[in-house]
Amino acid sequence: MPSVETTLTKRTETPGTEGWARTARAGDPNKYFVVSADCHANEPRNWVKSRIDPDYLDRLPRLEVRDGESYIITDGNRPWKIRTDQTDWGDEDTLRNKTGYTPEERNADHDKDGVDVEIVFPNKGMHSFGTQDAGFAMAMCRAWNDWAHEDYGPHERILPMAMIPTIDVDAAIVELQRVAKMGFRGITIPCKPEYGPTGMDHRNYNQPEFEPLWSAIEDVDLPLTIHVSTGRDPRASSGPGGAVINYAVHCCAASQEPVANLCASGVLERHPKLRFATIEAGIGWVPWLLEAMDEAFYKHRMWVSPDLKEPPSFYYRRQGYSSFGEDRSGLALAVEHDLVDNFMWANDYPHHEGTWPHSAAAIERTMGDLTDGQREKILGGNAARFFGIEQPAG
Repeated sequence: MPSVETTLTKRTETPGTEGWARTARAGDPNKYFVVSADCHANEPRNWVKSRIDPDYLDRLPRLEVRDGESYIITDGNRPWKIRTDQTDWGDEDTLRNKTGYTPEERNADHDKDGVDVEIVFPNKGMHSFGTQDAGFAMAMCRAWNDWAHEDYGPHERILPMAMIPTIDVDAAIVELQRVAKMGFRGITIPCKPEYGPTGMDHRNYNQPEFEPLWSAIEDVDLPLTIHVSTGRDPRASSGPGGAVINYAVHCCAASQEPVANLCASGVLERHPKLRFATIEAGIGWVPWLLEAMDEAFYKHRMWVSPDLKEPPSFYYRRQGYSSFGEDRSGLALAVEHDLVDNFMWANDYPHHEGTWPHSAAAIERTMGDLTDGQREKILGGNAARFFGIEQPAG
């Protein structure tokens, strides 16, 4: 595997900011307003136990040691092997597992990284989507929403997304209305409505049964997010290269499905106030997907239903967003394909695949070909518009 030194060099190398009117560097008096559209909580071990029906306690995600190996045991997945020995990780990757537990710690870490506002998704809480039991999923999601509201609610720079399981549409609407009244600034749903494989016999967001949910989301006027590694087990590949294959294909690429479902089925045409974002899946695939959907829309017209007033790409550009961390190819396509207004940067704090604590270097490596105005939108302006964040004057 790459050495700690090689990895650190990759994270910190930068071409500099010559010719930039502003930078993303902490301490720059003319710094960009920066929103990280994807960060993660570091929930305490007991975040759910005190907030859930006791009948579910023996089914909660937990750590077990089997034959000397540590596994996360969850309701809907096969055992998830994890590494507890971090002796060869290096200081920074070890720190990523140990930071972000308190709001104060998070704010201090972001101050050093140049981030002004963070959008927070679950970490341990993401397992709440990993079950086909509608009642259990809702109980865990409600517990996470209560914990996140208690822990982050008083902090203006920390905006958690409320978890809304979609197995039971009526229950989802009730929880949606509850979190809207609590003051949440957005919601997150899984990539697929019911945990498990994709197929013709499985429910998906293009189907009419979800119409009441889209209407309810419009009514409360909250942005909808869809995070990677939800809806199905992303560990579909085993053997050599499995960690890379699973991340690139079974984790990130799966986000194409909900985008196609919303854009091609008429959901976004019927619900013009519904705005959504894919989170942590990157952006390089977006131009290709839009072109592929449009090609099918025009060339397969004899089979296409419904008869949309505009091609599918129109609805993504009008109502869709996508977050990324480092995606040089996606940024190169953003200008050419008129998607600068749809992309949002994120440091994925404190996860290992993220850019914290060297986000400025990553931004300089990937955004040198953009104009000042384009960087301003992608680094914070688009996220401010999507999540309803007030930007500082000027």
